[in-house]
Amino acid sequence: MMGDVATDPSSTPSSSSSSSKSDEKPPRRARRTRMTGAERRRQLLDIGRGLFAEKGFEATSVEEIASKAGVSKPVVYEHFGGKEGLYAVVVDREMQRLLDMVTSSLTAGHPRELCEQAAFALLDYIEEYTDGFRILVRDSPVAQSTGTFASLISDIATQVEDILGLEFKARGFDPKLAPLYAQALVGSVALTGQWWVNTRKPKKAEVAAHLVNLAWHGLGNLEAKPRLIGHRKS
Repeated sequence: MMGDVATDPSSTPSSSSSSSKSDEKPPRRARRTRMTGAERRRQLLDIGRGLFAEKGFEATSVEEIASKAGVSKPVVYEHFGGKEGLYAVVVDREMQRLLDMVTSSLTAGHPRELCEQAAFALLDYIEEYTDGFRILVRDSPVAQSTGTFASLISDIATQVEDILGLEFKARGFDPKLAPLYAQALVGSVALTGQWWVNTRKPKKAEVAAHLVNLAWHGLGNLEAKPRLIGHRKS
């Protein structure tokens, strides 16, 4: 009788299918590497820096920062207390970086080459840390320990002031006027930098040469083709 016929379980499609499925191992999930607190903080700083440079402080939200970092909003608050705290750290870090680049560049003995080095330092910063510069030249809605961009320029001018004072005294000029000239020189470089960050023309070395040309010779004695005397030519 048909009902008495024994069937081979291994020959039935359903048994074969269930057997093969039971032998299959579930796919292994890729293990996510969890960031350390320091790594997460650096990530949030980098993301915030890019957004603040692109959109400004007011237009940037904690939600957007968290979304780009792949975290929840409380993580941002945990590290920085909010958007204001993150912005303040970003600005302080950029100000210190620019100040360090300028002050460490002033190594030459000749005053004209010192002017070149200061101009190159600011233009180097603009070229390498464009986002940071864009943030610094905006008005800041929160207080930073390092101050504002104007106060930073004043700090750099103070470094130049001592050099100018010695040069003025050697040439018979009143050294008391050195602070005025230092502010004028550094301010002109900073404002030119704000213009150059968008145009990027002429090339950096040419911009530096023209800045020093004006600072060194004055309008009455400009060189037709300004040259650089230091070792940097680009």
